[in-house]
Amino acid sequence: MHKYLRAIGFGKLTDRKELQKLLTDIVVNGKDRAYTSNGEKTLLAEFGMDFAEGMGVAVCGEFDEDDKFTYDYYYPYLRGNIISSEEDVTVERHAAQESYAGICDDFKVGVSLIFYLQNMIPYVKIQNSGILPVRGTTLTLTALSTSGMIMMPIMKTEKDMMKSRRSFLARNQLINAARKGDEEAIENLTLEDMDTYTTISRRIHKEDVFSLVDTYFMPHGIECDHYSILAEILECNLIKNRATEEEIYVMTLSCNDLVFEMCINKEDLYGEPVAGRRFKGNIWLQGFINFPNEGNL
Repeated sequence: MHKYLRAIGFGKLTDRKELQKLLTDIVVNGKDRAYTSNGEKTLLAEFGMDFAEGMGVAVCGEFDEDDKFTYDYYYPYLRGNIISSEEDVTVERHAAQESYAGICDDFKVGVSLIFYLQNMIPYVKIQNSGILPVRGTTLTLTALSTSGMIMMPIMKTEKDMMKSRRSFLARNQLINAARKGDEEAIENLTLEDMDTYTTISRRIHKEDVFSLVDTYFMPHGIECDHYSILAEILECNLIKNRATEEEIYVMTLSCNDLVFEMCINKEDLYGEPVAGRRFKGNIWLQGFINFPNEGNL
């Protein structure tokens, strides 16, 4: 049973027979269908069904030469509508199955973003066509969570926000220069990190850490596409899974200026999400690479 099924409203699905019935229904009745060649005698296929707007389950497998479908794996998903990054993306196949992980080096976050690739079929088509790498792509990131809590925001004046914004832009310029080999930028970043560490070490004795740290985005656990985040809530909507009637929060989050959508079961969230407050929790990061002219693939 996939751990993140509950994030899209299947929290009470625990029986294998019920799961198999759900997956069969998706293969037979799913409206989202994609196919591509996976060899001389096999056809790679993915079937998807939404259970709320942009939220559902995808089933992946192969058709053999006798037109018989063999189920391989499934995963829950959340499709987003926000462009999270315009940086180049590298894609690698998982070792165990025909699924893929994407890597995006977006300097806003400070770490290499590793995510589960949602549009696997279009990528395989492009790969088979021999036209990689594709330039001009953008990335839409989404996330699923099974536990989280709402935190109040740090009180800031307009002057504080302007100062923070200028500091963030200046740091991004330094990071960009450092990536190109600028030694002075590397030295300035090192000194800045040392000053930040000193300041936090001094203030942590009298202040709570979450009053010092506004947002963060860092790896969590041993799986590469899992992260622990503290992010500002820009927008929040409560929707229902049509099959189970379970309520799901879909939030638009901003973390280190990286904007993406995330969903979590209402029962798994502690607190009331409101725009301006912060979400703290662990997420499974997914990504959809927007290829130019993808509609023609």
